[in-house]
Amino acid sequence: MDIYRTFLAIIISFVILIGYQYFFVGFGPTEVPVENTTAQTEQLVTDTVAAKKTEIAAVTAQPSQSVAAQTMERPDRDARIVTVETDLYTASLSENGGVIESFILKDYKETAADNSPGMQMVKVDGRQGFPLGFSWGSVAPAATFYEAGASEVTFQGNHGNLQMIGRGNGLEIERNYSFAKDSYLMEMSVKVKNVSSGVLQGAAALHQSNRPFREPTAGDRFLFTGPAYYMNESLVEVDSDDYEAGPATINGQMDWVGYEGTYFICAILPQAVSARSLTMESFGEDVVRMSMNSDLDTLQPGEEKIYTYKLFFGPKKLDVLKSVGSNMGKAVNFGWFDVIAQPTLYLLNFFYGIFKNYGIAIILVTVIFKAIFWPITQKGLKSMKNMQKLQPKMAKLKEKYKDDPTRMNQEVMNLYKTYKVNPLGGCLPMVLQIPVFFALYKVLLMCIELRHAPFMLWISDLSAPDRLPIGVDIPYIGGIPVLTLLMGGSMFLQQKMTPTTADPTQAKIMMFLPVLFTFMFVNFASGLVLYWFVNNLLAIFQQQMINRQKKA
Repeated sequence: MDIYRTFLAIIISFVILIGYQYFFVGFGPTEVPVENTTAQTEQLVTDTVAAKKTEIAAVTAQPSQSVAAQTMERPDRDARIVTVETDLYTASLSENGGVIESFILKDYKETAADNSPGMQMVKVDGRQGFPLGFSWGSVAPAATFYEAGASEVTFQGNHGNLQMIGRGNGLEIERNYSFAKDSYLMEMSVKVKNVSSGVLQGAAALHQSNRPFREPTAGDRFLFTGPAYYMNESLVEVDSDDYEAGPATINGQMDWVGYEGTYFICAILPQAVSARSLTMESFGEDVVRMSMNSDLDTLQPGEEKIYTYKLFFGPKKLDVLKSVGSNMGKAVNFGWFDVIAQPTLYLLNFFYGIFKNYGIAIILVTVIFKAIFWPITQKGLKSMKNMQKLQPKMAKLKEKYKDDPTRMNQEVMNLYKTYKVNPLGGCLPMVLQIPVFFALYKVLLMCIELRHAPFMLWISDLSAPDRLPIGVDIPYIGGIPVLTLLMGGSMFLQQKMTPTTADPTQAKIMMFLPVLFTFMFVNFASGLVLYWFVNNLLAIFQQQMINRQKKA
């Protein structure tokens, strides 16, 4: 029974560590991908050739549409950049295609450095296509020049509007944007009007291209980054294998479609029948192009069709996303642990509102969880202590019945019943706490509140590994992981204080666990390490209280 309990404890520990390592975070430091300009250029040429072939085919099949595509009007001047300045972001829209070339968040930085610029939500350039390009039929986004009424958006109170109009032989496309100073949510309507004398036919599509929002944390590259959508009460995070081999199409009315990272998302929320399918395709290295497609529409001379969308370019902050509606809150995906994770996030924000420090908030949440499990843990620790007291009697039984395993097991079980000891009592509390551990891990790893959030002293970013710089770059880790070493030391002390029924060999195996934990925690976010360290200190305090009790 002793060896079974030892191996059970080891298995549980590895489930926590390896499982978490596999699903949430990796061993090594994050590598920022190097842009392969040659590969992207080759891909661009290939795509351009393919587009030209498609355009030629369209000319043959539908002369009226192709004429409109080839003769979209362009004034004899360069395209202007229209600036949108709100309390939350600065956006730049180009008359060339009516696309967003830049969208910089004011409250979030690219890095934790003091001189870091604001977070740039547009991670592509003109070669991959900017977000919010609009096409109708064979009219490609880049083929349309949208003449804007002004070079910057003027706000009346909290709201500002922008009108951009593109014209060509047979078509007039009018785009109307609506912005709010205090919201990341934007609205856009596109009116397509047939101003020719013939019948035109085409499907509307709103395009968005982007590449990963890379974060300087060990966990970011092991969390999901890429296209996602919410449809039929379900969040779908699309695997890159589904579209890298060729375009992939999903049919159905979706609440939203977006390109998401750990902390940010660029989302399109189609309204009414503005989108009936989603097409995704790979475009160069790490770039994904998504297209929200409507049904095929036929426009008689003088007839018009309006397509409406809402747009959200901003942080994956749960309360902000929930205020948007359309199930945008589901973009913060805690998975199986959502029922525990959301109250945990609420507690973190509650304590932050009081103390203005997320490190203190983590400590207080850890204390609350420890208090909730205190009675169960207390019972388990007492059971382990009682088991330790029975070791001399068990050793005699094993010696006496060493040639009769069946009788020996019967006598051991009778011994447990006589002294009212549960042999699994020490492991049960750990098993019950595993879902809470994972839920808290998920929250601390994913919530944007901890991004670049300082704690104290050398810990300036709770979402990044803790490192104390010493002026010398230590291989693999850089500086000294002080908090991680303290966590490992506290775990070792806890292990020494905890009663054990194992033989000396098994005890040595168990003592190796703090070393393993320390190694694996080196690249964890310091917020996670802080939680575990405080939890260990509370466990040591609880064990000390039990050890001081008089022997029963």
